[in-house]
Amino acid sequence: MHGDSAKKSNYDTDVFTGTIDFIAKAAGKTYGEDKWADIAMRVISDHIRAIAFAIADGQLPSNVRAGYVIRRILRRAVRYGYTYLGFREPFLYSLIPLLADQFDGVFPELIAQKDFVAKVIQEEEAAFLRTLEKGLTLLDKILAQESESKVIEGATVFELNDTFGFPVDLTALIAREQGFSIDEAGYQKALAEQKNRSRKDAATEKSDWVELQEGGKTVFLGYDQTQADSTLTKYRKVEAKGKTQYHIVLDQTPFYAESGGQVGDTGVLAWPNAELIVVDTKKENDLSIHVIEDEEFEEKLQAHGTKVKAKVDASRRKLIASNHTATHLMHSALQEVLGSHVAQKGSLVSPDLLRFDFSHFAKMTDEEIARVEQRVNEKIRENIALQEDRNVPIDEARQRGATALFGEKYGDFVRVITFDPNYSVELCGGTHVPATGEIGLFKITSESSSSTGVRRIEAITSEKAFELLEEQSSLLSQLKELLKTQDVLKSVQVLLEEKAALQKRVDSLEIEKLGSVREALVSKISEKNGIHFIAEQVEVPNADALKQLAYQLKDKVDNLFALLVAEVGGKPSLALMISENLVKERGLNAGQLVRELAKEVKGGGGGQPFFATAGGSDVSGLPKVIEKAATLI
Repeated sequence: MHGDSAKKSNYDTDVFTGTIDFIAKAAGKTYGEDKWADIAMRVISDHIRAIAFAIADGQLPSNVRAGYVIRRILRRAVRYGYTYLGFREPFLYSLIPLLADQFDGVFPELIAQKDFVAKVIQEEEAAFLRTLEKGLTLLDKILAQESESKVIEGATVFELNDTFGFPVDLTALIAREQGFSIDEAGYQKALAEQKNRSRKDAATEKSDWVELQEGGKTVFLGYDQTQADSTLTKYRKVEAKGKTQYHIVLDQTPFYAESGGQVGDTGVLAWPNAELIVVDTKKENDLSIHVIEDEEFEEKLQAHGTKVKAKVDASRRKLIASNHTATHLMHSALQEVLGSHVAQKGSLVSPDLLRFDFSHFAKMTDEEIARVEQRVNEKIRENIALQEDRNVPIDEARQRGATALFGEKYGDFVRVITFDPNYSVELCGGTHVPATGEIGLFKITSESSSSTGVRRIEAITSEKAFELLEEQSSLLSQLKELLKTQDVLKSVQVLLEEKAALQKRVDSLEIEKLGSVREALVSKISEKNGIHFIAEQVEVPNADALKQLAYQLKDKVDNLFALLVAEVGGKPSLALMISENLVKERGLNAGQLVRELAKEVKGGGGGQPFFATAGGSDVSGLPKVIEKAATLI
């Protein structure tokens, strides 16, 4: 017998050993020495394949269907790495180049997309690690509280998921590993109660439509005018969350109903001696619903009749139009600067700002943001006239290269909005400025991640953009006055250099102080059962200093069992260091022991077998922690 036939399992074959060796080296472990660390390495080496191949095939992690399966597999791998290998930063993504090389010629899609796949995984890891750290700390406390029943209550499982985003399946998995179970029936009950509450909160009571005259769909006049003589055709009363509203339908209206990301118009419906304030306009089937909150509506209707002057708030509409046109200009600029892969994934166009979600997997650099801003402002200064074509056959529009907007449904005939046929041609039902110069100024205020593979830009135009420039100019003037200089940048650089020099001096003094504390601790070490033992409370500036002390003691003393505790920022902090020979020979595990000790300070923790940390909320329990440590060896 030779070759793979002598292997213990598939994970010992060449197919997996390269990946496992990489993981072991990154974790500072040796495969085969610790049961749970070995399991974690096997889980990661197995799961990373499924994750990488699925993403390369086009299936991104998400909260629905197949995407959710990928997300759960990825999160399971992250959790094993976090708990048993000490990975506190994204790690899985770093396996992708190795995996791509291993499957070169077998799965070429992975080689072609390895940077893209790695980026998706890295973003998912970073997001989940933030949730994981908080959730594990809470779960440790819960396990300590339920140590007798060995069952986590359903309401607690629900709260972990609903309030802190900690996945239910992960709670169940960790519970099983610790010899616990979860109250599945109680969880389902809590989930059902929450759904019922949500339904009640969202409940809206709508009365039947009151028909005032026959009418079909509302004729929209808003592309050409902001005022119109209209007739009320029907209305209904709506009760929602204790508020009374009326939904009014007109035969024709200049009011734009919310759609395609553009918010609905506001304004008034006026009689000669009375008026109704329109707070929003929504679309329902082929009707434009004018929303009013005037409880005297029916009395006014009786007194003044169905004929009204419909008047849109024109200044607000103009701001919305500026932001909508700027969205089109920016969409084209993003494709120029970032590439043709940029596609709209969602938008909001309001009078105060524009928000634009688009497909792109990297954070935009400052240079890229500046180039997009510059390009849009160039097009604004060119004062390009709006070319609006209505009722264009959909095939003709596509031949013109028109971009279809996210979430919109198109019929056989469409409206095409063009600002320079060589720059921006889009299918759009929204309102726009007659020429780009009316926008005045465009300024990006933020760029962030919206979801996996989708970036979000927020920007302002017109008056809001000028207001921001004035605020920034005023702030700069105040800084000049405060720093007594015209060269703010140089003054701030000098201040930062002085701060860095002072911090360096403080750090040096802290190191000296830590050295003194270390020597004092060494002198207090006693021998218990052949182990050099110490459990002491020390004064340190932060948890990192506590960790440094523990490692310094390890380097100086063999056969060491050292528990150091401190009060950091008003909260208890624990660090447990055990020499690696004691971990092997005596079966001691710092991760398990520190969790037990943390119960005395109403907290939780974890880590590796030779070093682990914990935190809590009850500083008064620190003496009990020190007392308890002596009983553990």
